[in-house]
Amino acid sequence: MRLSFRITGKVQGIGYRWFIKETAEKSGVTGWVRNALDGAVEGEAQGKAPALDDFINGVKGHPWASIDRTETQEMLDQETEKDFHIKPTA
Repeated sequence: MRLSFRITGKVQGIGYRWFIKETAEKSGVTGWVRNALDGAVEGEAQGKAPALDDFINGVKGHPWASIDRTETQEMLDQETEKDFHIKPTA
């Protein structure tokens, strides 16, 4: 299963992408994350449904983030990433 995600609020300039990467690795999902030009953080995550649920719930726990909204959408395309990585800003 693969999800796209977009998180808005105070999520840039606080190490949030690194937190997301660490959360993904702990949850056992692959994919990527990047800062969006509008101040949001966006990405894609792939794994089994329980692991994705753990990941999405986990990314809400950054101590300095102030999340306004978390949007997810299931994707049809599946990638073959071997890890979770940080991409350059969109």
